[in-house]
Amino acid sequence: MTRILLVEDHEELWDFLSRRLRRRGFEVELAHDGQEGLEKARSLAPDVILLDMNLPVMDGWTVARSLRGDAGTARIPIIALTAHAMSGDRGRVLEAGCDDYHPKPVDFSRLVEQIDTALLKRDEAEDG
Repeated sequence: MTRILLVEDHEELWDFLSRRLRRRGFEVELAHDGQEGLEKARSLAPDVILLDMNLPVMDGWTVARSLRGDAGTARIPIIALTAHAMSGDRGRVLEAGCDDYHPKPVDFSRLVEQIDTALLKRDEAEDG
C-alpha cells in the first residue's frame, strides 16, 4: 500500500484529503506543522509527501530544502500544496526541492494524477 504523508495545518483540508485518499487505497499519515512533517518524513519514509507551504513552526519551503539535503529523504517525491498561485510560484516551489505543485483549492482528481506521476517517476529513477 502506498503511504502518503500529508503535512497540512488546516483541519478541513487534511480531513477532506485524508478521507478521500484512504478511500482510494492510500495509507495516510498526518502532520500538522512543518517540524512534525520533517520528523515524520524521516521516521516513516513515506512514498509521497503532500506538503503545504504555509505551515506553523517550520514553513514548507524549509521542510522541502531539509528533506532534499538529507540522504534518507532526498528521493521522496514532494508535491507542494499552496494557495499561492501567482506567476513564478511554481518555479520557487520547484527550486525549494518539490517535484510538483498543486494550487489550492484542491482538484482531487488532478492531485491523484500528480501522485501517480510522482510514483512512476520515482520508480523509473530507481530502476534506471
